[in-house]
Amino acid sequence: MRRPMIAANWKMNKTMAEARSFIDAFRGLVRDVTDVDIVLAPPSTLLCKLRKETDSSNIMLASQNMFYEDKGAFTGEISADMVKDFAEYVIIGHSERRQYFGESDDVINKKVNKALEKGLKVIFCMGETDEEREEGREKEVIAKQIKNGLDGVGSLDNVVVAYEPIWAIGTGKTATPEIAQEVHLFIRNEIRKIFGNETAEKIRILYGGSVKPGNAAELMEQPDIDGGLVGGASLDAEGFAQIVKFKG
Repeated sequence: MRRPMIAANWKMNKTMAEARSFIDAFRGLVRDVTDVDIVLAPPSTLLCKLRKETDSSNIMLASQNMFYEDKGAFTGEISADMVKDFAEYVIIGHSERRQYFGESDDVINKKVNKALEKGLKVIFCMGETDEEREEGREKEVIAKQIKNGLDGVGSLDNVVVAYEPIWAIGTGKTATPEIAQEVHLFIRNEIRKIFGNETAEKIRILYGGSVKPGNAAELMEQPDIDGGLVGGASLDAEGFAQIVKFKG
């Protein structure tokens, strides 16, 4: 039985004061949750503060990004070792990194391998655009992202996959549970081809695409959806706590 994970991606949101207010409320709301892994991915400016605020709690932290070199003249970047000071996880391959910052499968692959080499756990993202889905190429696109993004990775023990249909991110559109399940099953079977049956059955695959309190339970009921990567709905402590407690 795969343990569910609900991860919050705050993207470029929240000041220090706003993050403090959130965590003060959120900790109490989820204190008794023991059957779901809870992960917060704040901007890197907040990781140090939230590390202190979540110590000895049931909340883990993730960085939204990292670079694939250990150190050097890479202005504005943070390394895996810097992330490790504060977070257990790192998000890699998010559609916004691909779309707005031109991250290729090759760059993403270097980041995945570096993160795993350094002992971080990876939330590896993939998904198709509206145009790719309209053309019927969504499975071709996703298969390529899996093959290229995980090239050279020996084990997926420290990898969580997140399927994020780009057409459903921040748009209010959500893939129906049936559509999401179909793609999640496809992803699991592609992983099966490369890494074998045991790995495919163990790996957690999250859904990310306008997950909200109102649709979380229905999505998580699907057999191959193991949790959510939540964007806008994770910015409100009470609303995000409702998603975390999707089982009721």
